[in-house]
Parts: sequence; C-alpha cells; structure tokens
Amino acid sequence: MSKAITVKGLSVSYERKVVLSNIYLDIEQGFLYGIIGPNGAGKSTLFKALLGLIQPNTGEILIEGASIKSKRKKVVYVPQKSDVDWTFPATVLDVVLMGRYPHKKLFQQLDQNDRDMARAALQEMGIENLATRQIGELSGGQQQRVFLARAICQQADIFLLDEPFVGVDMTTEEKIIQLLKKLAAEGKTLLVVHHDLSTVREYFDKIILLNQRLIAYGDTDQTFSEENVAQTYGGQLPILHQTGMIS
Repeated sequence: MSKAITVKGLSVSYERKVVLSNIYLDIEQGFLYGIIGPNGAGKSTLFKALLGLIQPNTGEILIEGASIKSKRKKVVYVPQKSDVDWTFPATVLDVVLMGRYPHKKLFQQLDQNDRDMARAALQEMGIENLATRQIGELSGGQQQRVFLARAICQQADIFLLDEPFVGVDMTTEEKIIQLLKKLAAEGKTLLVVHHDLSTVREYFDKIILLNQRLIAYGDTDQTFSEENVAQTYGGQLPILHQTGMIS
C-alpha cells in the first residue's frame, strides 16, 4: 500500500513545553483516519507540522515521499468553524475557487477551466445551488461542504480536517461522513480530528490515538480498545465499554 504521509521521530515544543514527543507514523493512501485524544493532546500541532507551518525540534515528515514544500498543492486543510471569518464578503463560488490559486503563478488570473472545476466540485458536494450565496448565510453543514468542495477543486490528495462535525446536527453529520468515505474510496487520504468516541467504529477505517505521545495507531477494529483509549485519556471509560463501543 502506498504511503501518503511518513512521520519519523517528530517532536515539537512551545516555550520548552513538549507538545508532541517522538511520533512515528505511516499513513496509508486511500483511508479515512480518525485522530483521537483529549484537549491539549497535540492534534492541531500535528496538523501544523504536516502542513509545514511550524518547525519541529526533531524529526522528519514526508508527503508522498517528498518534502511538504514540493507537495503543498496536494495537501489541504479544513479548519475548525471557529477559525473562519464568516462575515467576509465572499460567495460560495469565491471560496471554492480559492482552491485553484495554489496551481497559479503570481498574478496569473483564474480562467474558465478553473471555474468549471469549481462548479464541478460544488456539484459533487451537492451544493451547486448555493454558488452565489454569501458564506455567512449558510448552515454549519453547508459551510463544511463548501470547504470540502474547495479541497476537491484544489485537486488535493490529502485532507486534514479539524473537528468537521462541530456545530452540525446528526443528519448533516451523517451526510458529511458519507462524503468523506466516498473521497477515501476514490483514493484520497483523510485525517479527521474527532471527539465523539461513540461514532469512532462506524466512521473510521483507521485511528491514531494521541496524547503528546503516540499511544497506538492502526485498523480501528484492533486499535480502538478499552486499554488504548484509557491510556489516551488517562482513565477508564466504562460507559463505552458497557455499550460495546470499545472491545
């Protein structure tokens, strides 16, 4: 199986406080990964390191066998909703077209091909009817679909999604996870920061359990165990065990 991301001995600290310690990961192409861990576990820091936004203390990160600098077009980040300025005067189509800028030279304008790709991405996400709407007018689920459409328009292979289900209802969440599974089936690699342990088995092919250090990672069926989750969160989770959500 082809490796989308390789992490070797990654350590990151902020002002002498260790946030990630000696992380080794092999992320395989074409799977939907859940990144599981408590607040402060280093999940967002891992994303920043993968994107080349922070300089690690030690370690190496390879994207499809090369540096992030040479593969930046292939990686897309979908931020938390709280990190987005929804009052910005941009339409849905404007936001999706932003996915084309990494493919353009300085001062090169968007062309009809770019617009066709953006509209095709909107159609794939089922929101082509929202193209002229201002982004702040959308529901939480619609907003998430806009950012997924932008990622598709960028022709990204690797998606980093930071808590995409926050602020959406259960029906919308189910629709979004089906879209993510569809992308994985098409060969995309998706890493999703996720907090609801009750849906981990249903949603993810593989999981990464993280709390400053790597607790475990691998196929969800084998890795999402009571012992591993207890190590990750520093205690037992008997309710999940009783309901059969953790084996």
